[in-house]
Amino acid sequence: MGTFMSNHRLSRKRRYIAWGVTGAAVVAGAGIAAQTSMAATTWPAQKTYTGRAFDTCTAPSLSAMKAWKGGLYGAAAVYVGGKNRGCSQPNLTASWVKSVSSLGWKLIPIYVGAQPSCQTGTNPEKLTASTAASLGTKDGADAVAKASALGMKAGSAIYLDMEPYDITNKSCNDAVLTYVRSFTKTLRAKTYRAGFYGFSSSSAKAVATATNKTDLPGNLWYALWDKQNTTTTDWPWGKTQYTGHSRGHQYMVNSKETRGGYTLTVDRDAWDAPVAITG
Repeated sequence: MGTFMSNHRLSRKRRYIAWGVTGAAVVAGAGIAAQTSMAATTWPAQKTYTGRAFDTCTAPSLSAMKAWKGGLYGAAAVYVGGKNRGCSQPNLTASWVKSVSSLGWKLIPIYVGAQPSCQTGTNPEKLTASTAASLGTKDGADAVAKASALGMKAGSAIYLDMEPYDITNKSCNDAVLTYVRSFTKTLRAKTYRAGFYGFSSSSAKAVATATNKTDLPGNLWYALWDKQNTTTTDWPWGKTQYTGHSRGHQYMVNSKETRGGYTLTVDRDAWDAPVAITG
């Protein structure tokens, strides 16, 4: 499965710079405690979407979003930033966010942060043990700034994209978790909810199975390409983990679909988690 994953990512040049692999609203109270380490802060109520979502490298045109509304999907994931973001985003502006939100779309912000040194490839930003904490802080602040500039307000969730790596490499994995904690802590300090996109066999597994849960993201979006539109029946970890509308599942990739005369190649997601707060 790992080989298939890396081949998939490498084949999608539109989306990622080539890299290889070595190996219902929750309001105050319990919801806040689960999402944040700053319960004293007054947090905006979580905006939750439950249903099918899609993600695609370049945010579609407004015309395409209009044509696709009312079909299979109710939410779209968009790449708001990160030095390792693989596609330009000519459509992704504050005006676009406002327009698609007014059409009824929910938006899922993704940030392609630093990637581990134990991934092969030429990512512009890589993390090491010595830089992980500072990079996490810097990227977390940048993610909030990018989302905020697009009109995604405090209380929104931002999902950190971590591609597959060898999680059995302890020093590498420790550095990744240091980075993720630093990124998450920075988001929460700015009143943004933290999410994480990763693979059920590697990056998402590292977060889900970490013994120390301190400052890990409160929402987990797992890539498991089993074509099952669910966030429960194939959930790979403990049933009590990431409950209360905190799961996304990328279940199918490279699906070429035409709606209303507009063709997009998308990945399909089953969603039951927070999204951006707009408008």
